[in-house]
Formats: sequence, structure tokens, C-alpha cells
Amino acid sequence: MSRNRHGKKRLWRMRSNPLRRHDDIVEAWIALVVWAVIAVGGALAGLVTFHAADEVFAAQRTQRHSVQAVLLTDTPPASSTPGGARDLIKAKVRWATADGTSHTGSALVDTGQKAGSEVAVWVDSAGNFTIEPPSSKEATLESAVLGLTAALAFAGVAFGAGAGAGARYRLDRRRIDSWGTEWNLVGPSWGRTTS
Repeated sequence: MSRNRHGKKRLWRMRSNPLRRHDDIVEAWIALVVWAVIAVGGALAGLVTFHAADEVFAAQRTQRHSVQAVLLTDTPPASSTPGGARDLIKAKVRWATADGTSHTGSALVDTGQKAGSEVAVWVDSAGNFTIEPPSSKEATLESAVLGLTAALAFAGVAFGAGAGAGARYRLDRRRIDSWGTEWNLVGPSWGRTTS
């Protein structure tokens, strides 16, 4: 019983209420449409962003590969960092591409290594240095975060700057003007005179 009564309170603007004005019906429909746009549009924006980001990360995993390189210089010893974070430093390395061409460049490697050590570096299909692509789990998590951000951004734009806010503002201004007009008609007859 109380559930039914509570449901009626939420939809008070849709009921036949003697105090209901035309503006109340318009406002209720605007709110319904805005929330539907937020729900559907936010979900679509999130899904599209998720799939686009996931495709980019998948392409990175196919275009980038790890190669073994030889360290050409000694790297300084590792400093003790709290939390076990890796110390990386830029150092000169030499590697060979699939066609046997030798390349030399600077790459981020772990500290505390001697010249001649083998290190793994990541290169793209053109043989240029790049960063390690995210794993499939990392890519899924990052894609989900980007999708959620896109959904929230769409919802914020639709809610704050959408037609709903402007239409509700105009309805409120119209109601205030209407109340002012009615008060100007009725107010003087309610005035008390004191002697």
C-alpha cells in the first residue's frame, strides 16, 4: 500500500491534480526526455569509446614487439626506492631489426647493469623505439575507464548545457512572471488599512 502511494508521489505532475498547470506537464516531459537522453546517450558514448580505445590498444599490441638489444654503456647502480619501484635510466643500446640491419639509440633500461648486458626494448613496425603496449587486461581496464569518463562527460553536457536546463529556466521565468502578474491583481485587495 505505501509503495503505491510513494509511486504516486513521484509522478504527481502526471496525475490529474487540480493544482497542476500546463507548465508542470511540460516540465515533467522535459525531465523524462532529458533523463532518457542521458541514459541512452551516455551508454552509447561509453560503449563507443570503450570499443574504440580497445581497438587502438589491440593495434598497438600487434604493431609493437620486443627485441633484444645490447647495452653499450654501464648504468649507475639502483637507488633504494620505497615500494619496490623500478629505477629506469636512458642508456645507449644497439639492436638488429628482422632484416639484420643494426641500429643504435637511447632506450629506457633498468639501472645497475654493465655494458654488454642484454636488455629488452620495444620497437614499432618501422623499427623506432616505443613504449611497451598495455596487456589485454590493462587495455580492458583503461578502455573501461575511458568509456566511463565519456559516459559521464556526455551525461554532464546533456544535463547541464542541454535543452532541458534552458527549457526549465524559461518555464521558471514564465511561472515567476505569472505569479507577479497575479499578485499585482490580487495583492492590493488583501491589503489591510490601519487607523
